[in-house]
Amino acid sequence: MKPITTSMYTFQDLIETGCLYVDKTKYLHDLVTAPKGQYFLARPRRFGKSLLISTLKAIFQSKRELFKGLAIDKLDYDWKSHPVIHLDMGSTATSSVDDFESILSFLIDSQAKSFGIKLEPGKAAKKFLELVETLSQEDQKVVILVDEYDKPLLNHIGKESVKEIQGVLKNFYSVIKTTEPYQRFAMITGVSKFSRVSIFSDLNNLTDLTMTLPEATLLGYTQEELEENFDGYIEAVAEEQGLSKEECLEKLRLWYNGYRFHHKGQTVYNPVSVMKCFHDKEFKNYWFETGTPTFLMDLLKDKPVDLGDLQLDESAFSTYEPSHLDPLPLLFQTGYLTIKGSVDTGGFTEYILDFPNFEVSYSFSYNLTKTFSEIDDVDLSRTRRKIVQSLNEGDIDTVLDWMRVFFSDITYELAIQNEKYYQTIFYAVLKLLGANINVEVKTSYSRVDAVIKTDDYIYVIEFKLNDTAEAALQQIEDKQYALPYVNDPRKLFKVGVEFSKETRNIDRWLVS
Repeated sequence: MKPITTSMYTFQDLIETGCLYVDKTKYLHDLVTAPKGQYFLARPRRFGKSLLISTLKAIFQSKRELFKGLAIDKLDYDWKSHPVIHLDMGSTATSSVDDFESILSFLIDSQAKSFGIKLEPGKAAKKFLELVETLSQEDQKVVILVDEYDKPLLNHIGKESVKEIQGVLKNFYSVIKTTEPYQRFAMITGVSKFSRVSIFSDLNNLTDLTMTLPEATLLGYTQEELEENFDGYIEAVAEEQGLSKEECLEKLRLWYNGYRFHHKGQTVYNPVSVMKCFHDKEFKNYWFETGTPTFLMDLLKDKPVDLGDLQLDESAFSTYEPSHLDPLPLLFQTGYLTIKGSVDTGGFTEYILDFPNFEVSYSFSYNLTKTFSEIDDVDLSRTRRKIVQSLNEGDIDTVLDWMRVFFSDITYELAIQNEKYYQTIFYAVLKLLGANINVEVKTSYSRVDAVIKTDDYIYVIEFKLNDTAEAALQQIEDKQYALPYVNDPRKLFKVGVEFSKETRNIDRWLVS
């Protein structure tokens, strides 16, 4: 087996050190053989964007020896060398606009220095323009590769400085438009997909690959790629975990597969999580290691998500602005939600979203619980054990008693006035605890707030804010929420839960 690495993201380094590389060059061939192309691609963090950029860099630098045996080496391509401007914007994160401008200017100077060029003093955008024009020759056009284009902006979301950073980036990226005649190829990658108006200004010629079918599996591993490239590692994990190969594959799917970037496309695995699993030979939550943007969880405080209606019009993915953020598109872009299906609504495509896998679902629930409530990890672990035990024993009274622990730690500033806040926390906590819980479950008449299932019990739950537990229980009866489960052999509980906005906690409940 070729060695694998979880810390090397440069194509040339992977090949020269003999590490395993999953061949994606057949996808790149279609892009690089076009006479000219300017592309944009958004993918979640730790999904191989930097490796993609470095692979393109090696192609346009005509390092054909690195591609021996790969798909592109067997296809028709001229392997002509081009000057490549490679900008890693992940290294430009700063706390102030002035510092950002200085670092951006230094980044361009460094690129110029690698070509033996000394630029005139000035703003970063002016230097960028000068560098492209200087490098360009009549028979040798420039390639521009930008990795993590949005990192400088994401670091300022929710701050007053975001508009100033946005202004600097608009001026800087406008160079890609104005220098289009000098370019052979351009690729811009990032996590988010802010509207062109907010960031890219006049870059209306960018071809967006984010949700196109041919590029749906450009990053991440398909099931076929996983089994073909990592067979020995799959067997090693199976042996270490005492599983059959089939059981190991099923567990890998449950934990790390499920990302879909086109409603007709194949699902793919998170490449970093899979590699770490193969390295450690155990199933763990590696998503935590990538960190969660604070602004995203803060946004969910202000705009709680309807967890039973994760459906979004296709236009919503590319129209949001840094100053007017919508949680659902951001949850998709950051990898917490993915496309599970679609419906045609009069000529428009509506995407049905959900968590891609167990790893991400758990991470979302954990981060959301910690954001809404200030409970510490020790209490979280203790409360988890108690709630899981009580659910499995049919003791819903103890479950709700322990749930009060989470609500009691909700920060006072939230001043919750919306049932969805309570529903969201309730869902997040129980999902975090490993419960089989669904919210806003559709019935013939309406939608049930929550349904929890264990091996022996089913709990149908309705929430009321500043209304009575009796009213909640009566709604379950009137709208026949429990009807789909009457023939299920498991014992059924109907639970009406009453929240108080004064105490911001569970006040009373009734069980029948």
